[in-house]
Amino acid sequence: MEEVPEAIRKCQRAGITVRMVTGDNINTARAIAIKCGIIHPGEDFLCLEGKEFNRRIRNEKGEIEQERIDKIWPKLRVLARSSPTDKHTLVKGIIDSTHTEQRQVVAVTGDGTNDGPALKKADVGFAMGIAGTDVAKEASDIILTDDNFSSIVKAVMWGRNVYDSISKFLQFQLTVNVVAVIVAFTGACITQDSPLKAVQMLWVNLIMDTFASLALATEPPTETLLLRKPYGRNKPLISRTMMKNILGHAVYQLTLIFTLLFVGEKMFQIDSGRNAPLHSPPSEHYTIIFNTFVMMQLFNEINARKIHGERNVFDGIFRNPIFCTIVLGTFAIQIVIVQFGGKPFSCSPLQLDQWMWCIFIGLGELVWGQVIATIPTSRLKFLKEAGRLTQKEEIPEEELNEDVEEIDHAERELRRGQILWFRGLNRIQTQIEVVNTFKSGASFQGALRRQSSVTSQSQDVASLSSPSRVSLSNALSSPTSLPPAAAGRECESLPPRVPPPPAPGGQEGRGRGARDSGGRRS
Repeated sequence: MEEVPEAIRKCQRAGITVRMVTGDNINTARAIAIKCGIIHPGEDFLCLEGKEFNRRIRNEKGEIEQERIDKIWPKLRVLARSSPTDKHTLVKGIIDSTHTEQRQVVAVTGDGTNDGPALKKADVGFAMGIAGTDVAKEASDIILTDDNFSSIVKAVMWGRNVYDSISKFLQFQLTVNVVAVIVAFTGACITQDSPLKAVQMLWVNLIMDTFASLALATEPPTETLLLRKPYGRNKPLISRTMMKNILGHAVYQLTLIFTLLFVGEKMFQIDSGRNAPLHSPPSEHYTIIFNTFVMMQLFNEINARKIHGERNVFDGIFRNPIFCTIVLGTFAIQIVIVQFGGKPFSCSPLQLDQWMWCIFIGLGELVWGQVIATIPTSRLKFLKEAGRLTQKEEIPEEELNEDVEEIDHAERELRRGQILWFRGLNRIQTQIEVVNTFKSGASFQGALRRQSSVTSQSQDVASLSSPSRVSLSNALSSPTSLPPAAAGRECESLPPRVPPPPAPGGQEGRGRGARDSGGRRS
């Protein structure tokens, strides 16, 4: 296909190494690999046949050694004249390799029954939906409905986009959580009343959970996702750059919220809400704090679109209409809550200049985000990553035993697929034989019925009959007295009896019958 070289080039640019394992001749496989862009002249690579591959990875006793595989697979690009066992051995060797610091993630494509063990062993198995067998589809994780290699590139792009969408949402949600919890707890301890009321916190949670997840998780994938290296298998979900963004924006928001809490009434020349009675009407002071808090979250949601330290946080923002709709809709609902919410939302209507100050402080989140992006993450040694998997994962004993069995009996895995295939063929052949037997039995019984009817007619016409023919007629009229095969042989041994045409008169018929029988007696 014409799009295969371009798809392979995108995979290589994304940090994915493409290897070809085929049963073709080594020269044919090398020519195809060069045409597709898997190998390039002048590069340091290996093209091996199955026999040479097994000779290099096995010791004198014929046992596979991981150290020998580690010397081959980093440069191996083409494996020709290979068996299904060789493909499984290569996949297992790359997965179990200690050549690199991080464990390699292996994806395998296949369409045949023999590819089942390798598809099952791989981290991600791709089976062909059109040309693939049922065994390959059962052993795989993803089925390519169009049998196109470029679909693998789309799968990689969507996978990275889903991972980044989760990270974006976590970055935004953790920032809101840290600020909201500290403000509510500290404000209640110092002022005996939380600046953020219960209904206001419900609205903040709605922004933080439902709306943010829809806005940040619906970001469409772009080609820029393929311009970076893949994440490691044990890479933490919250990177150091994300932790820097979370703590940096939390510091900015907490600083301004506490500034408004303790000196806000002097800045805006309004009554303080800290010493208000318990059931007093909503104050402008606490309404400004609540409105500023929501404005900072709205603009920080734009910052959360980038998790790798990018400066242009507006890049591609209009390609996601859901994000734009949610941000503008949240802003409009916030205006309604502040201006018309009243006592249920503990809000007092604000003046235009107060609204401008709230929006201005919220816009400061974008400027502060550029300041945070300027600070190198490597300088912040105190930052820790979160969400990292343990190096030694706890594996259940049953899965461990299955893995040992798979390692020791790789050939058995291959034979399982062949056994299933042969069983299916045997069942189909048995069903065909049963259908043919029924068809032949039905036609034979029809012949018996026709023969019995002819015999009965001849008995009515003839006045006398030979004893041997009578016994034959009785045998033919009761086919259940003999097995079908025996009855068939008896019918084949005796030619069918053709009765004479009936005579117009009964006497003439009886005369013919008498002459016929008389002729037999003579």
